[in-house]
Amino acid sequence: MAETEKIRLAHGSGGRLSRELVDKVFLRYFGGSELARLDDAAVLSASSRRLAFTTDAYVVQPLFFPGGDIGRIAVCGTVNDLSVKGAKPKWISAAFVLEEGLPIADLKRICASMRRAAQEAGVEIVTGDTKVVEKGKADGIFIATAGVGEISGSAVIGAAKVQPGDAVLVSGPVGAHGVAVLNARHGLGLKSAIKSDAAPLNALTAAVLKASRNVHAMRDLTRGGLAGALVEIAGSAGVGIELEAEAVPVSEQVRAASALLGLDPLYSANEGRLVCFVPKKDAQSVLKAMHSRPEGRGAAIVGHVPGRARGGAVLLKTGVGGARKLILAEGEQLPRIC
Repeated sequence: MAETEKIRLAHGSGGRLSRELVDKVFLRYFGGSELARLDDAAVLSASSRRLAFTTDAYVVQPLFFPGGDIGRIAVCGTVNDLSVKGAKPKWISAAFVLEEGLPIADLKRICASMRRAAQEAGVEIVTGDTKVVEKGKADGIFIATAGVGEISGSAVIGAAKVQPGDAVLVSGPVGAHGVAVLNARHGLGLKSAIKSDAAPLNALTAAVLKASRNVHAMRDLTRGGLAGALVEIAGSAGVGIELEAEAVPVSEQVRAASALLGLDPLYSANEGRLVCFVPKKDAQSVLKAMHSRPEGRGAAIVGHVPGRARGGAVLLKTGVGGARKLILAEGEQLPRIC
């Protein structure tokens, strides 16, 4: 396929052009032994361990932005959803809705990015589908994924497991992804080197689980950011959470850009950050484990769980002694960020 060629409606017809797209794009980038069979479903071997399963869809605009693209966050998002449940991600499916007129070169670039992210995470893209829709119906490309991972041991990790006395840790500076996407989308011309934090977190979560056998909850900080995740967790567990504003890592570039744009970094989306709840006695060892990984070098202990609270509550405590209650935002600060 010539690099100047674009997607046509005929690509989705199931005929020669459709097969050409499969052979020259998808098999080229994802062509493992299972996918290469081109059967209606992948047949995978799993042990007797428990499995984690997740699914998501990605509609980010623009398709490419500093630090990532729609393909990278599709893989990273799927890997991270499995990882924060304590699973080892194994297999991913990917379905593509392509808009007529999408340059084949862009599709190849996205697939190459997905392949690199999958290699980073040690996962395999094993099955998928593609459809083509009329021009103006899909903003270039939408991607839907599903992922399967294996869970070792019998521990259950989830928001409802959070307990009074837990420490709250964040794996790194928050807010960069949302600002990077906004800057790229609207051509704001921000000259700071703000890049998306998009990254697979399975190696980080493995290090955390090795450092502590008492991990109660982990959550990746996508829509709603850190604040949204904490409010949801507090509600699920029926606890109060106290968050120290000055302890939350935010880069100076993100802080300045957010102030300029009227954004709150606490609510800004991330694609390579997580929050973790562990007993206070394990907090330092988990923090050290996070710091041992490139994606966790900016990790910090940012709060604690003082006790039970009906319905859950999250208080943001400031350095001057004030406090405000964090709530779920009624709408996204920035839609179409993943």
